[in-house]
Amino acid sequence: MDFSKSGTAKKQQQIKSTARKVASKARVSLFRLLLVGIVFVAIVGSFAGFGLLKGLADGAPSVNQLDLAPNGFKTNIYDRDGNLIQTLSDAESNRVYVTIDAIPKVLQNCFISIEDERFYEHNGIDMRGIFRAFFVGLSQGGNFDEGASTITQQLIKNQVFEGGAEDNFTDRIIRKIQEQYLAIQLESQLSKDDILEYYLNTINLGAGTHGVQTASKRYFNKDVRELNLSEAAVIAAIAQSPTNLNPINHPDNNAKRRSFILDYMKKQGLCTEEEYQVAVNDDVYSRIQSVNEEQSVTSYYSYFVDELIEQVIEDLQSEKGYTYTQASKALYSSGLSIYTTLDSNIQAILDDVYSNEDYFPKVGTYSYWELTYALSIEKKDGTTIHYHTKDLADFFEPDSSFSTYFSKKEDALALIEEFKAAKIKKGDNILGENTSLILQPQSSMVIINQKTGQVVGLIGGRGEKTGNRTLNRATNTFRQPGSTFKVLSTYLPALDSAGMTLATVIDDAAYKYPGSDKYVNNWNNGVYKGLTTLRQAITESMNVVTVKTLEKVTPQVGYDYLTKLGITSLVESMTDDKGKVFSDINLPMALGGLTKGVSNLELTSAFAAIANSGIYNEPTFYTKILDHDNKVLLETDPVQKQVMKESTAFLLTSAMEDVVTKSNGTGRSVNFLNTKMPIAGKTGTTSDDFDLWFSGYTPYYTASIWSGFDTNKTQREKSYQKIIWRDVMERIHKHYKLETVSFTKPDSIVTAKICTKSGKLAVDGLCDHYVGGSTVRTEYFAKGTQPKDKCDVHEKVIICKETKKNANEYCRDTEEVVYLIKDETSATKDAPYIKPTETCKKHNASNTGMKNLIPGLPSNITPTPPVVTPIVPPSNPGDGTENGNENLPTPTPGNEDDDETEDVEFNYDYGN
Repeated sequence: MDFSKSGTAKKQQQIKSTARKVASKARVSLFRLLLVGIVFVAIVGSFAGFGLLKGLADGAPSVNQLDLAPNGFKTNIYDRDGNLIQTLSDAESNRVYVTIDAIPKVLQNCFISIEDERFYEHNGIDMRGIFRAFFVGLSQGGNFDEGASTITQQLIKNQVFEGGAEDNFTDRIIRKIQEQYLAIQLESQLSKDDILEYYLNTINLGAGTHGVQTASKRYFNKDVRELNLSEAAVIAAIAQSPTNLNPINHPDNNAKRRSFILDYMKKQGLCTEEEYQVAVNDDVYSRIQSVNEEQSVTSYYSYFVDELIEQVIEDLQSEKGYTYTQASKALYSSGLSIYTTLDSNIQAILDDVYSNEDYFPKVGTYSYWELTYALSIEKKDGTTIHYHTKDLADFFEPDSSFSTYFSKKEDALALIEEFKAAKIKKGDNILGENTSLILQPQSSMVIINQKTGQVVGLIGGRGEKTGNRTLNRATNTFRQPGSTFKVLSTYLPALDSAGMTLATVIDDAAYKYPGSDKYVNNWNNGVYKGLTTLRQAITESMNVVTVKTLEKVTPQVGYDYLTKLGITSLVESMTDDKGKVFSDINLPMALGGLTKGVSNLELTSAFAAIANSGIYNEPTFYTKILDHDNKVLLETDPVQKQVMKESTAFLLTSAMEDVVTKSNGTGRSVNFLNTKMPIAGKTGTTSDDFDLWFSGYTPYYTASIWSGFDTNKTQREKSYQKIIWRDVMERIHKHYKLETVSFTKPDSIVTAKICTKSGKLAVDGLCDHYVGGSTVRTEYFAKGTQPKDKCDVHEKVIICKETKKNANEYCRDTEEVVYLIKDETSATKDAPYIKPTETCKKHNASNTGMKNLIPGLPSNITPTPPVVTPIVPPSNPGDGTENGNENLPTPTPGNEDDDETEDVEFNYDYGN
């Protein structure tokens, strides 16, 4: 630089030059203009930013319209004694709400320490937390992943906003601003305790749990109020990532987070050093795994709960106007409390008996397993092949002799693997495979309190239950009812409105269905017993008498009674795709020959009406349903109606007691072994022994049992269902120490001494001296229906003792016999005792030489008269049954002949 005198002068001259001054002034003006511009932009930007922020805030929901209380709660199902037996939930409703005072402080502090340590200090947003997250993000090269959301913000995020990791950066910023805005407003409306209570009940805590109470039960099987510091830290650790910090699947990840929480708790003075050390050294994860093993055993809804679900959804639609979807959602996610009719003690007895395979028929030492199989394969060339059970059978036994029934499951599974090895080649792809092995024969049982109609126990099948709302053989499977239906379809209307009584006599003889060449066959090898009372026909389950009775009653009347008894599966008229018409308003209905069949539940309810003095109660599975606010949503008001006279119900009960107690009854093996209790009921066996039934009742409970193969198969053992009924019912009565009482006889019942061959008043010296055995019994009648006329089918006759024909004047050895007056239409067991139509021809003047002096016979001489020996009838208990059984083998309980089989051609339909 030139610092000489001339140089300095030159410099000064440049500074003072006009050009220099102009340039300097221009720069100053430009700076001033830039400064003004910056200030202007700042002001405009501030207003724009404020406007933007205001716009985002205005776009957020109004805090006054927000419902931040948790929604989506599991439904609790209780038995009749108030014990929790089942919970229902969907993916978002596995939650049990608890108030803040029920949540221990240690758990509250764990969440606060790790999620929002200044929760009680800020006004909804934590500025210190925001700045900390910002600077941490800068230090990590712009990775702003560290959260700064307060518990208030998290509550709003969970309950108000949707979205997540898939949102773009702009969406996340907008949502964060709105969260903060609403958080500040919310803190002015709710207390800290309210916000914390909502938060702890809404948060997702893994393993399908929502809220701290459900999480506590899932991981520790204890109420939330019982959690200690170690367990509380485990649950609080899950909040950051319900999947990756799940203590069951990722215990190591959870343990690291838990240690972090415990350190925070100690640093913030929320736990003592001693409490900290105890928690750190707690082997909490072993405990969690142990609880998980107990809870992880697959537990599907019981058959009772399956049907309960169907009933509740149906009632919500019919009584509340819900759609099916609305009803289902309400059931699974609205936190209902359902109080059922289930008696857990009775159900436990049912479950215990049905889990004992000794009650069921065996193949060797195993039960039957029925195999159903399907396999779909995509071949290497792209073609698809579908295999089914028949293909499996053809593979092993081309002659189709392959059996789909196995004595061992392992045998069936081994065959499947062999089949797959042969059919699946390298490069093939399995599209789908289904293997079903179902224990056979199957069975169902329903138990109802007849006084209320409440279902107290139910089994819909035997063997392991493999899903929810599966085939329920007690409620949504229809089977042919066999002879159990005789009481309902025929004898009930006969006694109630057709003018018949238990003493009404029908001739059990060969009989064809009207307009047909088909005979109605009795189950006991075609033996016809002749003149028979309705009581005896019920006791011995006689088919011909039943059909003849319904013919007199008319099928339409029988059908009408059945509908009043709640049988909904009856077909009035139906035409199939081939034009064939089906109707249950026909005589085969007498024997249980139905188009579709009947469900166990409806059959049991019908018998319960008889047990309940003729009053039908619609079967119910619950008493009341409360919503989440404990207000009554539904309450059962059972349909009760008198469907028969009280006297009719008693008469049927009396007759069905004989089914169980008399030596010729078909249900003797249901009698309790060690407890004395009156039982009335009716057996049933269908054609080819496909279906085995017993429906019966005591003064306390009504129960029906069905047993058979899902796909019709003849059964060799035909009495095991009665043994099951007996043992279940006896254990129930013994458990509750139920008093032995008789069935109640109403005042409308009277008695009369009748003849069982005429149904009329018995005549001394005739009916009691009948050659076939005394036919005198004391019978019950509805008042006004007792007979007034005397027996007119017995006649005292003098016969030749040698020829057994009517004696003539030359017969010297005679006897006085009471015979039956009857025209036989076919051979029956009455035949030997019908009054002879022929007179003795063996004795005459040529071989006797003289006439006999017998009263009523002509006499010309007076010889010494022979002794007339009156017949002494065989010993008979006077129960109205015919003698002639005395030479037949007496069936013993459990004997295959101790039951009945109808000869009706049924139209089977076993759909759900």
